[in-house]
Amino acid sequence: MKNQTVPQRPIDLIIDQYDSFHQKPANRIINYICVPVIVFSVVGFVWSLPFPQLKFLGVYNSYLNWASFLIAFIIYYYQRLSPLLSYIMLLLLFVLIFGIVQLQAFDGKGYLLPQVCIFLFIVANIFQFIGYRIEGRKPTFADEFKFMLTAPVWLLSLVLKKFKIKY
Repeated sequence: MKNQTVPQRPIDLIIDQYDSFHQKPANRIINYICVPVIVFSVVGFVWSLPFPQLKFLGVYNSYLNWASFLIAFIIYYYQRLSPLLSYIMLLLLFVLIFGIVQLQAFDGKGYLLPQVCIFLFIVANIFQFIGYRIEGRKPTFADEFKFMLTAPVWLLSLVLKKFKIKY
């Protein structure tokens, strides 16, 4: 009888590829901090972009914006890879959106949110590059974009593995 290996699921391949660039402990710690900051900054910046006002939405008008479409795309992408990870990510995005709405309400004029998001994005990416320097290995430019979608589910997968939850 031949030793047959079970083919890896696409989610496992994507997470393994991302994980291969994050082996050193210092780089992993940087990513534990920077990945949520980058997700917050990207969603927050897209949230702050002007969106047409739709009268039929009434008081909920501010909750339908470009970030809504970004989130829908992200959740659809994750759903195709792993339903459990997509559900958890959706809940986490709701938490991030709460923070975004609070920051937006604190400002009132709408100028603070994009500035904070741009600043956080730049700082977090500088630390990401430091992490790649520590690792001694940097992904290609094309992989960088793919890794922006992969990084959050990589973090979630690490948490789920700690609790021995199959995703």
